[in-house]
Amino acid sequence: MSPDSEPSPSSSSRDWLFPSHSFAHSFDNYTSKTPKYPRRFSSNPRLSQPLPPDSKPHKTPAFQSVSSSNSSSFSEYKYAGLRRRSYLSRRAETSPKREENGTVLQRNAVNQVSKLNGRLRACNLLDSTDVIRSISKDSEQLSSEGLKNLALIVSLTLLSIPVVILKYIDYVSKSRSPDNISEEVSLSKQLAYRVDVFFSVHPYAKPLALLVATLLLICLGGLALFGVTDDNLADCLWLSWTFVADSGNHANSEGIGPRLVSVSISFGGMLIFAMMLGLVSDSISEKFDSLRKGRSEVVEQNHTLILGWSDKLGSLLNQLAIANESLGGGIVVVMAERDKEEMELDISKMEFDFKGTSVICRSGSPLILADLKKVSVSKARAIIVLAEDGNADQSDARALRTVLSLTGVKEGLRGHIVVELSDLDNEVLVKLVGGDLVQTVVAHDVIGRLMIQCARQPGLAQIWEDILGFENCEFYIKRWPTLDGMPFEDALISFPDAIPCGVKVASCGGKIIMNPDDSYILQEGDEILVIAEDDDSYAPAELPMVKQASFINIARPAKMPQKILLCGWRRDIDDMIVVLDAFLAPGSELWMFNDVPENDREKKLIDGGLDLSRLMNISLVNREGNAVIRRHLESLPLESFDSILILADESVEDSAIQADSRSLATLLLIRDIQAKRLPYREARVSQVHRGSFSQGSWIGEMQQASDKSVIISEILDPRTKNLLSMSKISDYVLSNELVSMALAMVAEDRQINDVLEELFAEEGNELHIRQADLYLRKGEELSVLEVILRARQRREIVIGYRSANAERAVINPPLKSEKRRWSLQDVFVVIAEKE
Repeated sequence: MSPDSEPSPSSSSRDWLFPSHSFAHSFDNYTSKTPKYPRRFSSNPRLSQPLPPDSKPHKTPAFQSVSSSNSSSFSEYKYAGLRRRSYLSRRAETSPKREENGTVLQRNAVNQVSKLNGRLRACNLLDSTDVIRSISKDSEQLSSEGLKNLALIVSLTLLSIPVVILKYIDYVSKSRSPDNISEEVSLSKQLAYRVDVFFSVHPYAKPLALLVATLLLICLGGLALFGVTDDNLADCLWLSWTFVADSGNHANSEGIGPRLVSVSISFGGMLIFAMMLGLVSDSISEKFDSLRKGRSEVVEQNHTLILGWSDKLGSLLNQLAIANESLGGGIVVVMAERDKEEMELDISKMEFDFKGTSVICRSGSPLILADLKKVSVSKARAIIVLAEDGNADQSDARALRTVLSLTGVKEGLRGHIVVELSDLDNEVLVKLVGGDLVQTVVAHDVIGRLMIQCARQPGLAQIWEDILGFENCEFYIKRWPTLDGMPFEDALISFPDAIPCGVKVASCGGKIIMNPDDSYILQEGDEILVIAEDDDSYAPAELPMVKQASFINIARPAKMPQKILLCGWRRDIDDMIVVLDAFLAPGSELWMFNDVPENDREKKLIDGGLDLSRLMNISLVNREGNAVIRRHLESLPLESFDSILILADESVEDSAIQADSRSLATLLLIRDIQAKRLPYREARVSQVHRGSFSQGSWIGEMQQASDKSVIISEILDPRTKNLLSMSKISDYVLSNELVSMALAMVAEDRQINDVLEELFAEEGNELHIRQADLYLRKGEELSVLEVILRARQRREIVIGYRSANAERAVINPPLKSEKRRWSLQDVFVVIAEKE
């Protein structure tokens, strides 16, 4: 019998062939409950095998719930298994080995069913994952659309908030009662005021506001782009920044919404960068203006600080430059209430070499601590306070306030303060405020005393110029331990390149004793005061062998009464009268010629502190008139005066040029009147030749008239001084240049102020010009050291000499051990006690 004609196996035979019927039933139940998914199994080669032609599909109720899309493939698999089972059962009945083959086939069928079960499960799980994935994608799309709409709404809301706030403020301001307008400020004004205060008080308010505006623009633009495009938020924020940074990036936008938003962001970016460019430009301009106007801080130390501006500044800078030359230059800082560019321009016009010294200018007030800190006042080694040109009382009052500001510096002062004053009466008050830090130089008093000394001793003005300035020789104080235990007389000749003048005694608290006794023994800690070229140009050497010269007992000529004329009126003329009374011989006359009414003079002198009853050596003669009017001057006996002092009149002290013009006019008129009153014969036989002017010219006659009387002119501007020096119609000219020299010396060494004060005072030691016949005989050959020892017999210190045919004196002469032939017409410059 062929296998196709065999009947279908019975249920009993199926149960015997498939003992795992319960598993198959469970499998059918499982498959009936699985969801219907449109997935086919045609890819499996086993499932595509054809069924036998006589087999009929067995319809099982468990597969009736499968969907039409996958029922055909699954039924093919099912009926193929059934046909194979029927085929195996028929083979078992016809073949003797059917039983064994049935067992093997049963196992194979079970394995195949289990594999199909696993594949079906996997297919079901994959189909469920796709569904979940599609569902999640739909939900994400819905949530993304909601976020984009929310971002667009938020950006529009944030943009409209400022408009709403401004409208509300305007509404509140207008809704207030008109009666309260005068009493209550509107809300808009208060808000504007607060914003103004914020930008004014906080230095970084503008950059901070610009940064906040940039961040807001980027954030709002990113939110808006997120609402109108499909990009994520991070990409939208970055795209917003590119639109802000470069307005051309929005050209690639597509669509109405993205283009509108990108154009708005780009427009805001242009505004942001325009404001940023303006802010940076203003900052750079402000910095350059600060540098140009001298507002930046000076980072220096051990510098010289000059506070104020006056006509003495040029001479002062020149002296400081010469003083710093040995150090390779220094730093000088000038602070005044002037524009920095103007100060630098005026300094550049000064006709002298700064010798490596740098001058730094700053604009500021010495009365403001912030400005003082700006010039590193606490680190300066010396501070010079210049007196202002103009009224003396106002100038001294300002100097006093400046000293108060300096003493109020929190960091303290490293250096000392040198204050220039105009009135001697204010010196006590300034020293009281400044204490030990302050050294004062009274300009009027210095010039007045120098004028009196030069009027008494012709030729002394040039010597003072050489000593006070750093250009030639000046005073220095230094300790030399090798001189301890040596008498001062031996120390006097121990310096080949310097001349000792005094001793700073350590046991007396550092007091300087000028011209001490020869028997004084130098003690440990004592310092030597010398006149030398520079502080490093001298040192003690071995004691030289000097021949002791015999004493020449020639008495100095007695002082004779003098007749002196004072032209002009100064505020310290009372002090000059006191000094003249101390210096002049009894019976001297002091004529005062000025335009101050005679009735007011005595009152002004008494108010100045002068007691007329205490004048012992001079008598006052008052004449009223104008010193620049020839008719008034001709009423005076000009040819009979020994000395004439032309003062810078108080009425024109505010202007140095005007004061010098007045003094020059007075000098020319006096010289011309004197020349006209000289006998013609005396003018013809005169053998004095000065300059290149002929004796027949008017200036030649003035030069001859200068032999009969000495005229000392107070000149404030150095340029006027140079003109008078060339004309030689005024032998001795004093100016503010001497005050500048004194200020520079005291600034370099505060101890020098004590030396100058003694040399200018009525008592103590001073400079004298002595005739050579007091120390030597005619035709005698002596060295400078021998002359020094001879002068010590008179308790005098020789510091220089002037030959008869020389125009200038030689201070601290070189080659002191060499002998030379002297003339009796030579003169020696000595330091001696006042006569």
